[in-house]
Amino acid sequence: MPTIDPQDVKTAEVHALLLGAIAPRPIAFASTTDAQGNVNLSPFSFFNVFSAKPPILVFSPARRVRDNTSKHTLENVLETREVVINIANYDLVEQMSLASTEYDHGINEFVKAGLTPEASVLVKPPRVLEAPVAFECKVNDVISLGPEGGAGNLVICEVLLIHVKDEILDETGKIDPFKLDAVARMGGDYYLRANGDCIFELPKPIRNKGIGIDQLPDFIRNSEILTGNNLARLGNTESIPSASEVEGFKANPIVSYTLNKYKADTEKLKQELQQLGKKLLEDNQVQEAWKVLLLSK
Repeated sequence: MPTIDPQDVKTAEVHALLLGAIAPRPIAFASTTDAQGNVNLSPFSFFNVFSAKPPILVFSPARRVRDNTSKHTLENVLETREVVINIANYDLVEQMSLASTEYDHGINEFVKAGLTPEASVLVKPPRVLEAPVAFECKVNDVISLGPEGGAGNLVICEVLLIHVKDEILDETGKIDPFKLDAVARMGGDYYLRANGDCIFELPKPIRNKGIGIDQLPDFIRNSEILTGNNLARLGNTESIPSASEVEGFKANPIVSYTLNKYKADTEKLKQELQQLGKKLLEDNQVQEAWKVLLLSK
């Protein structure tokens, strides 16, 4: 495994390693204006949310690595202290990518990318009408991280108004990730589409403390079949099923079949029960998985 000192390699190589490893990254599709009202639209994958009260988003237009020049977006937010952060989904991803082209100052990327500017309510930069979500923001601060090419500039944005399209909401009024169909940045030319098989659910740790992996029985904790994720799912439970609960689960048809089929081969029976327990964990049937795994001792 190579170990790399950022001081020993070119900035472009460090940049590629950072973006390749720290992924996927959400994308701020930022619309700004300069002091004369010229509009700019550009995506930035150094971006995230950092506070809810006040609602704060931060993105970072880095200085260009090749020639150490600053981007029009940075120049604009320093002049006007306003920005709209649009969220681009899969339907817009290629238009968003086109808007990242380094057109000359004064060229309107809305026009180049075929997107519709919609007047904002509280700030001067327009929002992208086609975007599923748009945040009108004032810029509270801009923090320079260095003077050299590749240095970031943290644009700290306070959200003043949020525009959300009805079609991405579920029946409870929350954003449905499948309807949002968000995109995220990977390394190189790669993107991730957060839809279909790319979205999975993971239950949060329970409010009452889980027992932890260290409290799992040795034969489960040291299993060659169960993964670290599997063990963590078990460790997130508050207690282990009782002996009577485990015994009663032998009547389950699949468990009963497995016990009878491999009763003459102890090692094979253990493997089959642990495979079944693994499958139950991946189906989020944690209590059932516990009982099966405890039978594999």
